Amino acid sequence: MPPEGTPSGYRTDGLWAASAIAFAALLAGCGVALLGMLEFGERCTQGLTEGPGRLIRVRDQAFPPATVCEFAQGEVASVGGRAPLGFLLWAGLVVMVVALLGALVAECLDPRPGGDLVRPMSRTEKVRRTGTAFFVLGSVFVMAYLLAAWRLLPSPSTACSDGDGWSAGAPQTLDASLFPPQATCRFVSGETRGINPDWLVSVVVELAVPALLAAFAFGLAVRRRAAERAGRGPGIPPLPGRRPPSRVG
Repeated sequence: MPPEGTPSGYRTDGLWAASAIAFAALLAGCGVALLGMLEFGERCTQGLTEGPGRLIRVRDQAFPPATVCEFAQGEVASVGGRAPLGFLLWAGLVVMVVALLGALVAECLDPRPGGDLVRPMSRTEKVRRTGTAFFVLGSVFVMAYLLAAWRLLPSPSTACSDGDGWSAGAPQTLDASLFPPQATCRFVSGETRGINPDWLVSVVVELAVPALLAAFAFGLAVRRRAAERAGRGPGIPPLPGRRPPSRVG
């Protein structure tokens, strides 16, 4: 067992691997679901996709990504809203969230040495691990946010009509917000539609949670390393397992 006071951390490699595998599977599954949404609503309105009774309306659901055609006596959904893909997407999301949040919470903790789940881990290694997690998760969040907010950032109040060359009858922009990145576009006909699909807004909000937790873990690791270095002045022995600095001359 390492001596008391040795910096330690939980073994989280398995959790990180599980979250990465689940994330890759989610990306692939959502890609298939999004492809299945293409022109699905049009096929319902044109009668090419039939359902139980008269067609009432067509809507898009956020997760799993799917287009749902609501008929008088039931619903018909694109491939993302049906088994087995819909079930697999929910299972992948649960695995990713549990593994990712578990890994991030474990990185925030400072366990005592000993135990099968704990290993010696220097403060610098903890900073490197949490910094990598913050960079990856933060980059994913920023890319998703820019994808959703690029039309809102220049001028949120006119986002629905900017850049589309409207000469007359430009849609009004209602309830614009930068986070979540969404606005309601009201057209001259009275129809209203979100500037972003609901699934994209949902993804951006969900990605913000692990990115913020990773930022907290990284900041905590940096603070602990700074406190350790500040407490080890001249004459204080180095931490166990480390060689003392060699003297020059």
